[in-house]
Amino acid sequence: MQRRHDLDWVRVCAFGLLVLYHVGMYYVSWDWHVNSPHAGPALEPLMLASAPWRLSLLFLVSGAATGFLIAGAESRATHARPRFLAARSRFLLLPLLFGMLVVVPPQSYFEVLDSRYPGGYHDGFLAFWARYLRGDGSFCDDDGCLVLPTWNHLWFVAYLWVYTAVLWALWRRGRPWLRRAAAMLGRCLCHPAAVLAWPALYLGLVRAGLAPRFGSTHALADDWYNHAQYFTVFLFGYLIAHQAPVWDAMARARRTALVLWLGCWAVLVAAHVVAGGPPAWLRPILHMAWGLAQWSAIVAVLGFARQWAPGDGPVLRYLVPAVFPVYILHQTAIVLAAWQLRPLALAPAFEGPLLVVLTFASCLGGYELIRRIPVLRPLFGLRRQPAGQRTGNPATTPAEP
Repeated sequence: MQRRHDLDWVRVCAFGLLVLYHVGMYYVSWDWHVNSPHAGPALEPLMLASAPWRLSLLFLVSGAATGFLIAGAESRATHARPRFLAARSRFLLLPLLFGMLVVVPPQSYFEVLDSRYPGGYHDGFLAFWARYLRGDGSFCDDDGCLVLPTWNHLWFVAYLWVYTAVLWALWRRGRPWLRRAAAMLGRCLCHPAAVLAWPALYLGLVRAGLAPRFGSTHALADDWYNHAQYFTVFLFGYLIAHQAPVWDAMARARRTALVLWLGCWAVLVAAHVVAGGPPAWLRPILHMAWGLAQWSAIVAVLGFARQWAPGDGPVLRYLVPAVFPVYILHQTAIVLAAWQLRPLALAPAFEGPLLVVLTFASCLGGYELIRRIPVLRPLFGLRRQPAGQRTGNPATTPAEP
């Protein structure tokens, strides 16, 4: 099977966008781990451009990559197939555990220092780290208590492992059903209108029906709205992985999808800036607009990527294995850099781009160190030995989260 370099590029760019989004979270009025003294609503319309779809896109591409991986496992000897889940568990759960114990704690530490907690905190990071590892629940404010330990931005890894395990169980027990479902999608979504309309309708209805009731918690056990959208797009990515008519339909629908996404973004921004929020009667319409923005943006991204068909090269070969380590490190890097820059009282127009540069530089520098130290490689989703020449599908690379 020929490698899907377009999906490689989509994954790399989507994770890069995630870094930019989290830098933006420092400057908006929305609740985050730390917030700039200059935080306000000015950047929020731009944040809304990617908020509906950036994570759904990552789950869809990860589902497609899992489809390529499972196809590879299926082609091997029967005794090798059960090793698939064990290998994915090592790849996902070891970095998740290490990240929760070592990478994430500074985020919680600076969140405590940001003084939302009565009396502040003055005992230093090592003392806090010990309390973090003990699961200290005494850091509380009017909004509740800080959950420790936590996975913060690494919730994506936890969810991805759960979805992979569920899909693997489905594959083991219901291979014929999955094949029929994939073939049905290939027939039903081979037209641009169909590939735009039906998934968008589903995502809109899910948001209208579940988001007001459950919200978004990233706590796994009670996050029903997110499971309804993210597991579905993950499964959809798996099912269409080998369905060329669906990918071709996305490519043909790309311009229409782009226009729809921009139109829905304008609607969402208009509703966001209305004082007091939109009236109750308008909210179901906005939920449907969110679902349409979510899916049309995904179709536009995947469609343009397939049409442009970006190929392989040294830049892509460097970035693909760097994606997962950079993802693990990036939010802690943002919080640390933002905290160090705060005493300088820089203008946001200068500080923001500087924070972006510092984040990417520190994360890529961290990757350069990690890939050279054998004991660190598996803690950040890299194989113990450097991979040879890249062949096959996107999922065969060690850095596919």
